[in-house]
Amino acid sequence: MKSKSDLEADIAHSLIRFKKEVLGRGPLSVKVWLLEDMLVSRFAGVLTTAHQNLVQIADRSRRRDLVKRVRMELIEDSRTLLDNLIFEILGVKVISLHTDISTKTEESMLLFAL
Repeated sequence: MKSKSDLEADIAHSLIRFKKEVLGRGPLSVKVWLLEDMLVSRFAGVLTTAHQNLVQIADRSRRRDLVKRVRMELIEDSRTLLDNLIFEILGVKVISLHTDISTKTEESMLLFAL
């Protein structure tokens, strides 16, 4: 049986691969924590150059919301892939998934309820 830190590392590598395949670019770094019945993942350096430029232009609030909506839609559309990824590593089903992205800090989070 794998240790908690080994499972977290496996999940981190799989989530980076997922982000590269689905979003076209992986994060600069990722941290993963297994906490009781939750899996928390925090990604740094997630915005593409296009997204960075988009949120710097006038009407930042509207453009920030656009970037967030696009990212959330991509995650939701790939929900089955994420659920399977977690199941393959942990052997448990995902109950729910929550996500957010900060265009200011260029970080995103995925929280899985297990």
